[in-house]
Amino acid sequence: MARLKAVYRCQSCGHDEPKWAGQCPSCEAWNTMVEEAVEVRPSGAPASGGRAPKPLTDFSSEAVPLSEVSGAEERRVPTGLPEFDRLLGGGLVAGQVVLLAGPPGIGKSTLMLQVAHRLGALGKVLYVTGEESPAQVSGRAKRLGVGGDAILLMAETDLVKIVAAVEELAPRAIVLDSVQTVYHPELSGGPGTVGQVRECAAELLRAAKKSGAVLFLLGHVTKEGSVAGPKVLEHLVDTVLSFDTERSQSLRVLRAEKNRFGPSMEMGLFQMDEGGLQGVEDASSFFIEERGSTTPGRAVSVALEGSRPILAEVQALVTPTRYPLPRRMATGLDLNRVLVLLAALEKHLHVRLETRDVYVSVAGGLRLRDPALDLAVCLAVVSSAREEALPADWVFVGEVGLLGRLGRVSTLGGRLKEASRAGFKTALIPARASEDLGKSVPLRTKPAADLAAAAASAFAHSAPTRETT
Repeated sequence: MARLKAVYRCQSCGHDEPKWAGQCPSCEAWNTMVEEAVEVRPSGAPASGGRAPKPLTDFSSEAVPLSEVSGAEERRVPTGLPEFDRLLGGGLVAGQVVLLAGPPGIGKSTLMLQVAHRLGALGKVLYVTGEESPAQVSGRAKRLGVGGDAILLMAETDLVKIVAAVEELAPRAIVLDSVQTVYHPELSGGPGTVGQVRECAAELLRAAKKSGAVLFLLGHVTKEGSVAGPKVLEHLVDTVLSFDTERSQSLRVLRAEKNRFGPSMEMGLFQMDEGGLQGVEDASSFFIEERGSTTPGRAVSVALEGSRPILAEVQALVTPTRYPLPRRMATGLDLNRVLVLLAALEKHLHVRLETRDVYVSVAGGLRLRDPALDLAVCLAVVSSAREEALPADWVFVGEVGLLGRLGRVSTLGGRLKEASRAGFKTALIPARASEDLGKSVPLRTKPAADLAAAAASAFAHSAPTRETT
């Protein structure tokens, strides 16, 4: 490992300083000096102005036509956790670097112990813990019923010793819990700083790519939900997995925000129990509170997360306000999008909401950004405002535009199949989308061109009337 020294480099102009400063002396920008590692070269060696990057694999500097380059077939290794394998795109690839991020206590270490236990059947797994003692990790492993001689436990935070252990043991997989606790002894910054985490992750990445081992980097997130310390880890690694559910809930949502070896924006659902994190096969059962309920303010839709259709229950509550300005709140949905939909309701359905508070939520604690939920949100609000329930065996799928028109949604056939499998009989869909459906539709469809037609169809037993108060 080469000798390093720390410099503070401006992220705006690239100016270097030996000590940190609040303002860059060159461009006068504030709070842009970040610690970085540069290689110490012997006297007389040519200067490179920074640290020369080390190659991760054997590359050729000769330019060749793309048609003459043969693509290597990626051999995937299943972890034995079906939900985790589906999230990764079928399994792990040799040399893959995975960043697993999430708030403390949500289950990152638990999931990694389960994965290490299953990978131990294929070879040695080096589990490096920097936050807990070996006794704590061993106690958790016993509670989960995992372990074995193939898992080698190492309590260390010195990067030099960790890299030496990787070279000596040649493990099949490496788990670092967590990347914020590791430090490089030649850098002045403490563990968790930008320079330390960036350099430690880069050194471990090189070691993993060289040996072909799978590397898992565990990282905490800030209150804003971003990876704590360095955002640079997201472009260094191959795969970024992030938990986005509060730890107080039994359901854990794991999203693939980046994946060079598989589909991105996939979502995995896990349930925490005594045996650890277990994959959820029937996701709809967690997000539909009462099947067949005829409560006003309830509408069911089908959201698409990656390639997975999930039934989602949208709940709305419309009540008279006691404030000078009515309140608008959204849980699990984008508030700005909900405000646009409320404006569309007032314009095109003449629903008077200026003297009412409106609360909209997705049941189950799931956060969704699928525009196909727009129609369910609108009809749930109308249902609560009129105190009139929607049909219990209907689903509502469609994007609502500013002009009140219903737009097409992607993968409508797959959404309808999931709704039919859950027992729903009718789907209210955009009229333009119904033209793209084939004849083998698993349930009855009700096409609607705009919000007015959708409301008339959904409340057919009582035609919608204009509200004057």
